Amino acid sequence: MHKERENELVEACQKGDRNAMDILVRHYERTVYNAAYRMLGNPDDAADVTQVTFIKALEHIDRFNPKFKFFSWIYRIAVNESINQLKRRKSTESVSDIQAAPGPGPDEMLHSEQVGKEVQAVLMSLREEYRSVVVLKYFSGCSYREIGEILQIPEKTVKSRLFSARQQMKDRLEGLGIITG
Repeated sequence: MHKERENELVEACQKGDRNAMDILVRHYERTVYNAAYRMLGNPDDAADVTQVTFIKALEHIDRFNPKFKFFSWIYRIAVNESINQLKRRKSTESVSDIQAAPGPGPDEMLHSEQVGKEVQAVLMSLREEYRSVVVLKYFSGCSYREIGEILQIPEKTVKSRLFSARQQMKDRLEGLGIITG
């Protein structure tokens, strides 16, 4: 969605137009859910975070600054809510309790499903500051600049965190024998 169209819809929301918010929710709901799911690894938690994200966006729509993209603003809310959800989880929850993303059909998926679960588990084992940049870059397709805006960190920090996250994932996947150095 173009920034101009987003701004028109946000302005309409600020004037109380529920239809405009419905359009924004429908446009970004799947993307927000996917980001929350990749951060949390649990479909129910991701659905909860998605719902809370849009409720908070509606409650605080008057605070939106139109010089920024609505996309970045809503993503920031989603990432913050995901981090809050992670903090609320019991510290005793193990990575093996977290479900990996479901995969395609049974025949070709047996090996790929196991690899997918292991990759998801490795992603979930990263500290949230690393996981968030990986999710935004590789699962949501955000640019370095957009990630910086969403997370409110400098672009150099985004690149540094991505480098560290990729290295940690590589090392852990090599340790599991999923990839070879």
